[in-house]
Amino acid sequence: MRRAFRVIVPAVPGKRRRRSSRKKTFHHSVYVILLDDAVTRHRSIVRLNPERDPFKPCVYVGMTGLPIDHRFENHRNGYKSAWVVRKYGVRLMPELYEYLNPMPYEAAAQMEADLAEDLRLQGYTVTGGH
Repeated sequence: MRRAFRVIVPAVPGKRRRRSSRKKTFHHSVYVILLDDAVTRHRSIVRLNPERDPFKPCVYVGMTGLPIDHRFENHRNGYKSAWVVRKYGVRLMPELYEYLNPMPYEAAAQMEADLAEDLRLQGYTVTGGH
């Protein structure tokens, strides 16, 4: 019986070996949650949105590495949740974020802030988006 020997190639410092058969996939996403209008009773939220349009909805903007519906359930169940979503969260608003996902972590972190600011400029009352 013959044994197969593996040829070991010495590692070059500072270089990482890539496996060509593995495709890089992105799994981070941004999401938007519709909040009940009662959230506007909190002065801190109104203060963050001085140019808000009272006819546009209140929303929470976040980022996750989980499936978005699971993240929403975590918020609702109090696991690593934002108090505003736990108390006032109504539903996800995929029409505002679906076209952006998925993306790498760094892009999602930046997109969370950018999306919050864009919605705020459009008149939405926005919380989250750090």
